[in-house]
Amino acid sequence: MIGHKVVPSRRGGIELVLTTMCPKMVKRGHQVTCYNRSGDKVENEYVNTVKNGTYKGVKLKKVLTINKKGLAAMTSSFSAAIRAAFGRYDIVHFHAEGHCTALWIPKLFRKRCIVTIHGLDWARDKWKSGFGSKYIKFGEKVAAKYADEIIVLSKGVQDYFKQTYGRDTILIPNGVSRPENVEADLLTRKFGLHKDDYICALSRLTEEKGIHYLIEAYQNVKTDKKLVIAGDTSDTDDYVMKLKKLAGNNPNIIFTGFVSGRTLEELYSNAYVYVLPSKLEGMPLSLLEAMSYGNCVIGSDIAEIADVVEDKAILFKKANVEDLKEKLQMVCDDVELVEKYKSEASGYICGRYNWEDVVSRTVEVYRGKKSCKEN
Repeated sequence: MIGHKVVPSRRGGIELVLTTMCPKMVKRGHQVTCYNRSGDKVENEYVNTVKNGTYKGVKLKKVLTINKKGLAAMTSSFSAAIRAAFGRYDIVHFHAEGHCTALWIPKLFRKRCIVTIHGLDWARDKWKSGFGSKYIKFGEKVAAKYADEIIVLSKGVQDYFKQTYGRDTILIPNGVSRPENVEADLLTRKFGLHKDDYICALSRLTEEKGIHYLIEAYQNVKTDKKLVIAGDTSDTDDYVMKLKKLAGNNPNIIFTGFVSGRTLEELYSNAYVYVLPSKLEGMPLSLLEAMSYGNCVIGSDIAEIADVVEDKAILFKKANVEDLKEKLQMVCDDVELVEKYKSEASGYICGRYNWEDVVSRTVEVYRGKKSCKEN
């Protein structure tokens, strides 16, 4: 596995996918290696699960990484690709477009190279201009031309690859596991939060996630519910400063920073409403997780969200602060409506998106099963 920061981790979507999927592959008898960046550390909640360079049977190897903005991803992917090329591997699986610039290296050694496109990264706000966007787009072109198979997470990205490159891809959305809801404890002690007294948003704090729309909308809602924003910067310190300036001195807007483990479980379990105001997504794992905990969700009407939730969540017009404000006011005023969506969310999402199914279909792609190409 190439293209993540560190496994095991919840630092981003790719990290969470691999932390979940790779041990399941090992349980099925496969040997899996994850090439971690040398400068990244395993998060606290996972520290005791890593022993002798393995996590639940998954081999963890560090690769040379220049830990500077703009260089970490590039150097780690090339380092990993070189080691994978000389390693005894049947499959080299690249994750995300930018890392695919190094895909030609294991291909030279006749490795079967699979790519998962987690989203159109070059379109993200922090990469929109300059070298970053061009580099990621080049990686996308390399993947389209040379990858043995490409996995995508949404119909929109599948259509994009077909229209742009004439390239067929395989649609395998992310999965989710059915969790157990837990009572607020750490949440109360750390942030003074209790069950159903807050509206929650959880994401990397980057512009395409639309948290600024949420803050603007919330400031005009008449409610005693707090707004909790959980997440941290992703080389986007200026944007985080913008968010905190928008929040001003409002004591009801709480920035928790990055959360994981028990605190994250409590955050999902006790939210009144979960909001995902993104302008751009791949396959939002936080959406699947929020609904698996039985949350009422308000999301933007982009296809990557709308296609997942169908009629089991409330949608607002993308980037429309006034429409978001109206939807927030509606749920704050109508407890019965919120309870209706909560009662349907978990059964729907856990029944439709399953990690075991994702693993089975991914392994079929590795084996080159023709049935995969029909999806």
